[in-house]
Amino acid sequence: MTPQELRAFCLEFEASTEEFPFGPEASVFKVLGKMFALSALDARPLTVNLKCDPDEAVRLREEHPAIVPGWHMNKRHWNTVTVEDLPAPMVRELVEDSYDLVVAGLPKAQRLRLDRP
Repeated sequence: MTPQELRAFCLEFEASTEEFPFGPEASVFKVLGKMFALSALDARPLTVNLKCDPDEAVRLREEHPAIVPGWHMNKRHWNTVTVEDLPAPMVRELVEDSYDLVVAGLPKAQRLRLDRP
């Protein structure tokens, strides 16, 4: 998955936006103001920080050397994923899981606006 593909995929989700609160080098993808992905899209190797269920995060880290505790993030809830070391479908699934976790934490009225009760 290329940086352009990662950006495009993150922006496909309903109500997702790209912001730069940490400077122009760090793309922060949010849904209704809550972050679900963070990536320096120009960095090599390309990595992305993604929210993850804590139990699932431990399992993924044990099974995939390309998935490590989230850099500069709460290591219990965030993973850093080296994109080029994983199949693109898996990266897409991890991004979607992160988006879904963030949406699940939104107030019910906002979730209903997103058609995700």
